[in-house]
Amino acid sequence: MASDPYKYFRIEARELCAELGKGALDLEHAEGSVDKVAHLLRLAHTLKGAARVVKHIEIADLAHAVEDALEPLRAQPGTGARASVDTVLALVDQIRDALARLAGADAAAAAAASLAGARAPLAAPVAEPPRTLRADLREVDDLLEGLAEAHGQLGGLRRSVGDIERARRLAELLLDQLAAPGRSTAGAGAGAKARSLAEELRGLVSSFEQGLARGIERVDRELLQVRQVAQRLRLLPAAAMFSLLERAARDVATTLGKRVSFETKGADVRLDADVLGTVQGALMQAVRNAVAHGIETESERALAGKPPAGTVRLEIERRGGQVAFRCRDDGRGIDRQAVRRAAAARGLLPAAGAARLSDDALIGLLLRGGITTSASVTAVSGRGIGLDIVREAAERLGGRVAVTSEPGRGTTVEIAAPVSLSSLEALVVEAGACTAAIPLEAIRRVVRLAPGDLARTADGQSMVFDGKVIPFVPLSEPLRAGARVAGAQAGATTAVIVEGASGCAALGVNRLRGAETVVVQPLPAGSGADAVVAGASLDAEGNPRLVLYPEALVAAAARARGLIRPAPRARPPVLVVDDSLTTRMLEQSILELAGYEVDLAVSAEEGLEKAARRRYALFLVDVEMPGMDGFSFVATTQKDPTLRDIPAVLVTSRDAPEDRARGSQVGAKAYIVKTEFDQTELLDRIGKLVARA
Repeated sequence: MASDPYKYFRIEARELCAELGKGALDLEHAEGSVDKVAHLLRLAHTLKGAARVVKHIEIADLAHAVEDALEPLRAQPGTGARASVDTVLALVDQIRDALARLAGADAAAAAAASLAGARAPLAAPVAEPPRTLRADLREVDDLLEGLAEAHGQLGGLRRSVGDIERARRLAELLLDQLAAPGRSTAGAGAGAKARSLAEELRGLVSSFEQGLARGIERVDRELLQVRQVAQRLRLLPAAAMFSLLERAARDVATTLGKRVSFETKGADVRLDADVLGTVQGALMQAVRNAVAHGIETESERALAGKPPAGTVRLEIERRGGQVAFRCRDDGRGIDRQAVRRAAAARGLLPAAGAARLSDDALIGLLLRGGITTSASVTAVSGRGIGLDIVREAAERLGGRVAVTSEPGRGTTVEIAAPVSLSSLEALVVEAGACTAAIPLEAIRRVVRLAPGDLARTADGQSMVFDGKVIPFVPLSEPLRAGARVAGAQAGATTAVIVEGASGCAALGVNRLRGAETVVVQPLPAGSGADAVVAGASLDAEGNPRLVLYPEALVAAAARARGLIRPAPRARPPVLVVDDSLTTRMLEQSILELAGYEVDLAVSAEEGLEKAARRRYALFLVDVEMPGMDGFSFVATTQKDPTLRDIPAVLVTSRDAPEDRARGSQVGAKAYIVKTEFDQTELLDRIGKLVARA
């Protein structure tokens, strides 16, 4: 196979071009500085040097031209910045074109060499490996699940430290017994030897205990670090596409003689690469439409009393189990009469029907494509396919698109889509005995509650924040976790102030566990989770915790005013037997939030061992597991006199009549199919079975 002398140069050059493009755009903003110009000059110089090493004179000359364009800004970065940025961006585009031609030429050469049977010498070693990584997402998912299981096993290993501690105490008791007064002198020699052995045992156990504890902590830290890296590998920051979209807005504005300011929000949200790849093209069309059709010229904006530069704002935010992508502009809005005329002209509607068309129907027509209000076809508009691309992308993601527009105020295009995986910065808190994560971007403040901070009114509890009265509710109430610990709500010592679109609310928590990056996984379809739950994540030990939706928390706090807190009650123990980590996590979360104490088993065999050691109120069992299946587990418990009165519920994906009949024959009290899973129904059945047991 022919060698590729440009393999690593192409990787480095693409990265340098991306940095040069983004840095050039930054020079037009207020943050442009001498330091940034110097940084861009270093990037251009590095690119020029790399091109000369591989003897690509065209790219080296273009990089040199970038240096020439930036040099005047070194002393005065604000003077003539726009013209210099135009030049730099044009040169960067030429370099990218050259790299694309280079890649095509290399591919053709390699194919020709392969057909000719030519053999080329091995390429020389490269000092620095490429910094670009492509990963198989399925393999990364397997890695994440394996690491989570490993953390679960570490929990058991950590518990074994307690057993070693007990062994050490036994050795100490043995020493005390041997040293007790009144022992006969005849056994003095044997007693001395026994004491020596006991002392040796104590020393060995103590040393092993310390070494094991240190080892566990080291492994725990390493696994946590690897897991965080793997999680980030699976996701990409939304900011990865912002530079490209800003460049698109700027290019369209330059072509049309307009001025545009590009703003962003949500750059730190990390999402599945497939989602970002699909939505990027749609957002590109939304941005181009905003500039071409929405933003007015400077003279038009002056007549309307607006600033000379229009604003295009791109926002990305989590919304429950979905992520919303919004493109806003402060332009003229959609010209509804022009759309009606265009629809009639294209024969999509009769003229009379177009005149009576509602605004919602009008937006629907635009999303179907084929309608344009442009007088002619240009490089940036006129074919009527922009919103059609947006709609198609939303459909591919299983989401929806919404368009709102106000004459003279602007237009908003929003794509809301479910996400398979995402990450965010969150504050982890404890409420009652439940651990949950609240997105940091929604938290206004965290305050320590003092006597007199809370006031009870006819509407419930409230507190004053920033001069306004806002509702207060213990977080355990919307999570329905208050019944798990007696007095948990009353013991809330800290209030987390959360902001939503409808206002703010104070949530009482018992403990703050710190801020961290959490990877959010959606709950399975049909889980029936409460609206306040956006998804779930795993902590360092593989334990599930809920990720909460700020908007729903604020709404729940308002609804919870005046609620009567439930009296504390006993927590019936339930054993969940399932080999799937995801299913165990979901069922544990549902049951614990409902007030049950949950033990977990990864196999039927482990479940029988735990059932022999502890009395449970109910078994929740999967059917298909390696080794003994769920049917056999239930049949075995029914044959055991000590277990036969404990109700068992089978949860499975098998829906055949013969499977349901077999479940009844072996003694299961309920048979729940996963595809028909309903959280409320499950808890209702479990509650009735536990009450009768």
